[in-house]
Amino acid sequence: MPSDAVLNISHWIYLLSVVVIIATMILRANVVVPSVIGTFLVVTAITGNPISGLIGIFSASFVAAKELFNIFLVITFMTALLNALKVIQADVRMVEPFRKVMTGGPISFLVIALSTYTISLFFWPTPAVPLVSAILLPAAIAAGLPPLTGAMVIAIAGQGMALSSDYVIGVAPGISAKAAGAAISVAAVADRALVLSLITGFVALLITYMVMRKGFKKPHPDLLEAWHARGIDSSLEVIEHSGSFDKVEMVRGLGYGDDADEAAAIAAADRALRGEKRIKWSKLFAIVTPLAFLGVVIIMVLPGLIPGLPTLRGGDAAGLVGGVAFVLMMLATLAAEGPRKMLDACPEHMTDGFVFAFRAMGSVLPIAGFFFLGANEATAQILGVPLAEAPGLLFESIVAGQHLIPDNHFMVAFGVLLVGMISGIDGSGFSGLPLTGTLSGALGPVVGMDVATLAAIGQMGAVWTGGGTLIAWSSLIAVAGFARVHILDLVRALMLPVLVALILSTICAVLIYS
Repeated sequence: MPSDAVLNISHWIYLLSVVVIIATMILRANVVVPSVIGTFLVVTAITGNPISGLIGIFSASFVAAKELFNIFLVITFMTALLNALKVIQADVRMVEPFRKVMTGGPISFLVIALSTYTISLFFWPTPAVPLVSAILLPAAIAAGLPPLTGAMVIAIAGQGMALSSDYVIGVAPGISAKAAGAAISVAAVADRALVLSLITGFVALLITYMVMRKGFKKPHPDLLEAWHARGIDSSLEVIEHSGSFDKVEMVRGLGYGDDADEAAAIAAADRALRGEKRIKWSKLFAIVTPLAFLGVVIIMVLPGLIPGLPTLRGGDAAGLVGGVAFVLMMLATLAAEGPRKMLDACPEHMTDGFVFAFRAMGSVLPIAGFFFLGANEATAQILGVPLAEAPGLLFESIVAGQHLIPDNHFMVAFGVLLVGMISGIDGSGFSGLPLTGTLSGALGPVVGMDVATLAAIGQMGAVWTGGGTLIAWSSLIAVAGFARVHILDLVRALMLPVLVALILSTICAVLIYS
């Protein structure tokens, strides 16, 4: 990476657009329009052609859609599964055993945090989120934990605490150590990152609990029902009155007036006749679904315990979760509707899943498209040019200003943390690690500070920001989608606990390892 990067007009437009977008978020306004305008101006500045700028608006969103579509599919498949389980009420039966443990909001808070951290530590948060959301989150909500609080806990424990150390899989510390220099041990970076991630996570969880505990409610089954009826914008949009779930309109479609009442009575009688059979299937799938996902966990964890077994990571792991969800959805629908009706019901569940996924994530694509312009790999795809000709606007801007960081342990540590957080703005937690590692290797010997510690601090900033706790266009959108809360509400709620936790962990790093 060049140390003499020169900023031109495209860099300044990009940085100004970032400032405008962040300011817009602080003002609680939607940032889609500023992102689209920023994309147009940046691409126009790079190419010198406003026509290319217009094309770039589409291309940036298209590239973002390709990069994020795996999350779309995971949300779609899991939502389709939950809808299929809801028909036979297996979703309610599935969470009943956890209610024995989740007797209230506080214990649910703890169970969600421990489960998410443990699963995410072994095979990353992307597949962990749907597992926890499908099985544990409904039980926690029924026990009185607010959906927003549950989403915050999942994000902090998984996207933040587990992913920022990446202690088991070891990709993040490996990248940081390699970029910091050949003399830096991967184990040293990993050990320091583990300590800092635990400090950051515990502080963030404690602050979240103290701030959100006033919203805890007494356990009640109606809480789960209200959550199922919640729209992605946090409004109570009853699912039974939308899409293929509109049972009232389906009955009315058979006739009007008395005919409609007669049709409703016939439908009710039919449901009563099939009720006993559905109860059996409900009990079966309440057991089979958790066991199936437990099998997924075992498949992912065993390679780390038994060398030689094939390893599933990242996209493969998420794909396995999605595939299992799809098969379970088909089987549950077969049990509920029979072979013939299943052929029509499964596509309906899939359609509802896609609608829910696009409502949760659709507006994120233009935003992500703009920030992807900060990395030269994405810029090359957006502009349709070779990688060598594509500018890395975000990284080049950081490199050009790295000399402004003063020679003081605390100032250097917070400077590297800030660089890591800025590099994570593009929504990718790992993409900034080569920069923070290189910067740590260059600054550490100059100011007399441990390079591995600096690299770990930069890793905290990059992964906690871009990995999915502070950025709305990161994998945090999956957490918000499954928890049925608005993504920007989740970002705002996480801002205070995560930022305070990062500041405290950075101070601890300097005091402990200096």
